Amino acid sequence: MVLLSSFSSQDPVLLMFGGIFIFVVILAIASIKIVSQSTLGIIERLGKFHRRAETGVNFLIPFLDNMKAIIDLREQVIDFPPQAVITKDNVAMQIDTVIYFKVTDPVNFIYEISQPLNAIENLTATTLRNIIGDLDLDGTLTSRDLVNTKLREILDVATDPWGIKVNRVELKNIMPPRDIQDSMERQMRAERLKREAVLTAEGQKQAAILTAEGLKQAAILNAEADKESNIRRSEGEKEAQILKATGEAEAIILVQEATARGNKAVLEAIKYASPTAEVVAIKGLEALEKMSQTESSKIIIPSEAVSLLGSITGVKELLSGKK
Repeated sequence: MVLLSSFSSQDPVLLMFGGIFIFVVILAIASIKIVSQSTLGIIERLGKFHRRAETGVNFLIPFLDNMKAIIDLREQVIDFPPQAVITKDNVAMQIDTVIYFKVTDPVNFIYEISQPLNAIENLTATTLRNIIGDLDLDGTLTSRDLVNTKLREILDVATDPWGIKVNRVELKNIMPPRDIQDSMERQMRAERLKREAVLTAEGQKQAAILTAEGLKQAAILNAEADKESNIRRSEGEKEAQILKATGEAEAIILVQEATARGNKAVLEAIKYASPTAEVVAIKGLEALEKMSQTESSKIIIPSEAVSLLGSITGVKELLSGKK
């Protein structure tokens, strides 16, 4: 303003050139368009598509070029409100969906469809009704993945001419009527009680089996312990008897050996003394006399030996008289 006032006070020509200069500067600034990352602009020239404005600085011809729109090329998410659908078994419910899409052709997105988001919403609602109409209630509740896949494929084909790529479709909520929900809750409660009863019965069964197995193993171990105890007892008695018999046999052997040694000593003494036949006979009679004194001893003397005994008795008396 100060510059214009100074120009106006000096020369009208300078004032005109100053205004032109300012106007050109404004036009130059207005002709510069900056496109951000992950976006793309559509430039029209005289109302017709001219070119795409890539990321960075773009220059437009004033009065000829116009930035029609700037398109976001990132993946976008649309959360549609619940849609009323009817299943094959005539159950009305509400389903809301979430669409993940991406603009692949900005030119078609601008010029091939008017209000593309509204078009996608209406197409989703009609397609969802067609898919759910072929499923019953249970199939709808248990086939989310199937519904998502079919819905995505149909939307992807339908939106391809619009320059849109549908990447994923998700059923966010499936809301049956209140009476159906109550019935499902009762059914789920009954199923939980059934599973609880089954698990309890299985637990009791396993506990009974384990108890029986434990008693069986205990009985087997007790029987084996008794068997082992009897075997060891028998082995001990056997060893004791063997040791006793061995001891008695050794004692008998020792007695016999001692008797033999005594007899040998007697024989040696007799041989040393050189006894006469009469002395030997007398000693034999003394031995017979001792043997006859025992109750269990029975002596059988042949008749030929009676005369010999008589003579020996006489000799013994003779010897006694001499003494």
